Amino acid sequence: MTNRILKIGFLGAGKMAQALSKGFIKSGLLSSQHLIASAHPSDEASLKAFRDDLKAEAVTQNQLVVEKSEIIFISTKPNVVKTVLHDVKALSSGKLFISIAMGTTLDEIQKILAHDSRIIRVMPNIPATVLESCSVFVRGKNATDDDANIVQKLLKSIGTCEELTTESLMDVCTGLSGSGPAYVFLLIESLADGGVKCGLPRDLAYRLAAQTVLGSGKLVIDSNIHPAILKDNVMSPLGSTAYGVHYLEKNNFRNTIIGAVEAATNRCREISGISK
Repeated sequence: MTNRILKIGFLGAGKMAQALSKGFIKSGLLSSQHLIASAHPSDEASLKAFRDDLKAEAVTQNQLVVEKSEIIFISTKPNVVKTVLHDVKALSSGKLFISIAMGTTLDEIQKILAHDSRIIRVMPNIPATVLESCSVFVRGKNATDDDANIVQKLLKSIGTCEELTTESLMDVCTGLSGSGPAYVFLLIESLADGGVKCGLPRDLAYRLAAQTVLGSGKLVIDSNIHPAILKDNVMSPLGSTAYGVHYLEKNNFRNTIIGAVEAATNRCREISGISK
């Protein structure tokens, strides 16, 4: 990043801001004293999470976050992003803003903030909390190589990081990896429910389901073998896996997952106004 630790602020102190902050602290990249976040006074839970759980500064004034920070994450809900940016516009000159706000384009942000502000748009995901985030980013027109390096260092401290060259792909990444943990949690819950239905204690079923997903994902990444080949390696003639896979195929498992990614992507496109 740099030889000195930069102050990082969050405009919005919700779940994703908390996950990123926990990840940065857990990775050893930052300490809580280098973090500050703002939230609406009515959002007592988020303010409490930063103050009590993270031991970081939490305020109700957006301007204070920008004044005290060199890097500012835009982590508000999409429907209030523009209001918050107008609130801090006068303080945004020369600052690096990292937006994790779904559906808000680089151009929309740049039009509101100071002309010399630098913007990078990022899509992380919730496993940042356990240093296993899957993140992508795309640069704004003023963002420098140094800015990109800072973002990469931050994101790689909490997982993996890929740079995109086309902003429109951010919506697809949101539908896949941004929303993906929810799909996987649903899969884990369903696997465990199946185990319980067949006689397993629930706590054991959850452990087995979660570890199965974790191990399978690691095998795909570490082996660099196509998932179809790995699936075939598990299936034997007339075996239980073949029967289970056949049941999934009969019930449109693939089509359902593909449809979920597409539906989430299209929702992002509706919000951002970007067409295919």
